[in-house]
Amino acid sequence: MSGQDLSADVIIIGSGAGAGTMAYALKDSGLEVLILERGDFLPVEAQNWSPEDTVAKSRYKPDEYWEHKGKRYRGSNHYYVGGMTKMFGACLARMRPSDFEEYGLDEGPSPAWPISYEDLEPYYAAAEKIWGVRGKTGEDPMEPPRSTPFPHLALEHEPEVERLAARLRDQGLNPYTLPMGVDYGDGGGCVRSRYCDGFSCPLHAKCDADVRCVRPALESPTVSIVTNCQAERLLTDRTGKRVVAVEVRHRGELKKASADAFVVGAGAANSAALFLRSASSSHPLGLANSSDQLGRNYIQHRDSALSGVDPRRPNETSFQKTLGLNDFYLSETGAHRRLGSLQTTGKVLHEHITGSLPWVPKWFAERVASRSIDWWLMTEDCPLESNRVVLSPGGGIRLEWQPTSIRRHRELVREARKMMRRAGYPLVVWKHFGLETNAHQSGTMRMGADPDTSVLDPYCRPHELENVHVVDAAFLPSLGGGPGGPTLTIAAMALRVAENSEILPKVRPADRLLEKE
Repeated sequence: MSGQDLSADVIIIGSGAGAGTMAYALKDSGLEVLILERGDFLPVEAQNWSPEDTVAKSRYKPDEYWEHKGKRYRGSNHYYVGGMTKMFGACLARMRPSDFEEYGLDEGPSPAWPISYEDLEPYYAAAEKIWGVRGKTGEDPMEPPRSTPFPHLALEHEPEVERLAARLRDQGLNPYTLPMGVDYGDGGGCVRSRYCDGFSCPLHAKCDADVRCVRPALESPTVSIVTNCQAERLLTDRTGKRVVAVEVRHRGELKKASADAFVVGAGAANSAALFLRSASSSHPLGLANSSDQLGRNYIQHRDSALSGVDPRRPNETSFQKTLGLNDFYLSETGAHRRLGSLQTTGKVLHEHITGSLPWVPKWFAERVASRSIDWWLMTEDCPLESNRVVLSPGGGIRLEWQPTSIRRHRELVREARKMMRRAGYPLVVWKHFGLETNAHQSGTMRMGADPDTSVLDPYCRPHELENVHVVDAAFLPSLGGGPGGPTLTIAAMALRVAENSEILPKVRPADRLLEKE
């Protein structure tokens, strides 16, 4: 090892939604905290808002390929400070109380969580404040109960989106304003650019983990970060119960970083791979894997993009992502239809169309994009033991995965098509996305009360380890099919872990976070 090895009281691996929020929670603890991030700060440059560079040329994706059924594919990962949130759509929604309960899907049960919505609710409130969420209550009859109002007023719909919302209400549906994390109004930097969803923000006005959590944490003299530093293996003491160091590759050089406590937030697939690569005589199947559940139960949403096109009517909307719909997911009576949810996307551009459908002429893609209003459709994936992350012979990531909830998602698409035609959009086009669209990858180290059927306990500590927490989407027992992705849930869980951890004893509780932030 190099003579320049690293050390701290707490080492945080990753800087995305969970890891970044944990760094924020620890910034006033007095603990020496070191963040290890495999990427770098995403540069502020003209290409940030260039569809040609960001969409067509995939400028900000790593040159990394995963394997599935013997084929290599390039997923939707982004390795920067802030993790996947640097390019996310900024919808920061809570899961619904019923998402924490067991219910049936086509291929099997969506399992109950070891905690309830009520257990997580105060941390949702704290996370919304830290992340600067803008929202409105009372529009969505399926919205979860809240102890506090949204920290900021919701974004208003632009005219074409408001027109669509009115036409949906005429159909008896319940469109609502999405909870969004953008720093708009009141001195904020957001200009409601159409280059938000799927783009990085050069104005730092998107409320991502970098801007809202990591940078404020780094203002503390006890928090630091090492970038371009990829974790390769976790090393334990002789008992196999405590992690004492992590081997990292820093700018090509192998180093060791030691600490009293470790927080892992590298992303569901990469965190599982890290623990699998950390196999030893004490943990022959992978670190903390006596249950043989490590890497299993991989889930991601069934996703489709759907656009309603009115050839007679241009859509001049700039910031389109303000509208959501849950009527096909839950009902006011509490019935669980579970088809999934819809949210408007950032405005579809011709680069999106030709990138997904390269045979479409550019002139036709431009005409469709200029007259469309666009949705993202999500259906819950069923957690199956056979859907899992394993290591390729070279130590990379291989997914063994079969899609689930296909019937439910097709029904959701049919319902959305009918809805849009009734709303005055005679041409409706859509595209299904598969494994390569892995932005909501989850479940590979799910938490539970039973060590035989889970990897993590209800506070995201591996059952077999004393001084580690995992705070990315790996802990999720299920993903739900409601609005948005898991970002706010991950952030809320990080705050819950920070407050209740026995290995991180000096963290401010959520009520104090709410008072101060």
